[in-house]
Amino acid sequence: MDPGNWATDLQAGAQFKYTLLWVVGLSSAMAVFLQIIAARLGIVTGKDLAQCCRDYLPAWTRWPNYLSCELAIAACDLAEVLGSAVALHLLFPRLSLLLAVMITALDVLVLLSLQRLGMRLIEAVVLVLIATIGVCYFIEIFVLPQTRPSFPEMARWLVAPDLPAFFRSRDLVYLAIGIIGATVMPHNLYLHSALVQTRKLKKDDASVRRAVRYNTIDTSVALTVAFFVNAAILVLAAVVFYGHDRVTLPSGQVIPFTSDSDWIQVAFVTLAPLVGKVAASLLFAVALLASGQSSTITGTLAGQVVMEGFMHWRIAPWLRRTITRLCAIVPAAILISLRGDNSVTDLLTLSQVVLAIQLPLAMVPLLAFAGSTRRMGNGRIGGFLLAAGWASCLLITALDIYGLPGAMHDAVSVFTGR
Repeated sequence: MDPGNWATDLQAGAQFKYTLLWVVGLSSAMAVFLQIIAARLGIVTGKDLAQCCRDYLPAWTRWPNYLSCELAIAACDLAEVLGSAVALHLLFPRLSLLLAVMITALDVLVLLSLQRLGMRLIEAVVLVLIATIGVCYFIEIFVLPQTRPSFPEMARWLVAPDLPAFFRSRDLVYLAIGIIGATVMPHNLYLHSALVQTRKLKKDDASVRRAVRYNTIDTSVALTVAFFVNAAILVLAAVVFYGHDRVTLPSGQVIPFTSDSDWIQVAFVTLAPLVGKVAASLLFAVALLASGQSSTITGTLAGQVVMEGFMHWRIAPWLRRTITRLCAIVPAAILISLRGDNSVTDLLTLSQVVLAIQLPLAMVPLLAFAGSTRRMGNGRIGGFLLAAGWASCLLITALDIYGLPGAMHDAVSVFTGR
């Protein structure tokens, strides 16, 4: 759960109601399959995906694959910059969004401090905050009458989408690609194949099978929970924002918005019917800031994995974090300077589309290695996982190609406002 997820889910619900709910479900399923395969590759071979690419693919592929990974990590970090800036702006309203973006450059210090506390503690804090928001959304969806959605309509869009209408709409395809990029994320495939090796594993067949089984359960549960949270964000955005120009809180306060509102900046309103405006703003801002910092650490770890795996380069984590963050701050600052504060969601969605376009370059070698008896031996993935993985790869690739002209047009419009 990072700011990219928040942005794409919010925009989908606010602009198209439940129309893209099936994309959230499908992308979550594809993420489960691909993460399980990535973990299996790491456990069985003892190498992460980047190392496998360097060792098993032609040498000329090394630079293109490495640079595509770095682009994906920079795009993801752009989402963290914008999410953290919005969180700071909500916590300190007098702080301009542009200044908040600049302040995120200091997160190198925050990163080093948090890493000393240990990754498990950071994960626990983020989990508590996300779970709190998840519980609030659950109450709003199932208990509060004013925010209760139409469950038959939700079910219909989840299992029986209108695909002809979907492919006729450039905006729907563009946003669907963004949701997929925010959920699957190419650099996480490299990272997951590396992280599973940090646990002490015996190399006998029984231990490998046990590690694969437990990791499959862990991944499936985590991403299933993430699906429900993502779906809840989309549903509440649809209930609160779609077709409305204001929300009235239990206190009687009216909060206006328009179809051009920057949804990530008014997203806290989805919590307001339950906890009130002040508490909603505080809870959402803290959770957004924490998830952004957690994802920042993930991006730094992924960057180290791909840099060492592809190029055998090693640099200090703080230096790598500084370079990546500066690459993210520049486009964020340019956009806000050109278009003002009401452009954050657009750039967040674009960053997730960039992630989705990078995905085939990670998925194809992953599936080729994991399905190879030569590379995996008896640990080769079975027919179901292999079919599910290649189906996901082909679907994402086809959607990327189909939506690429529209994505390029929208990328230009993000900065020009046209």
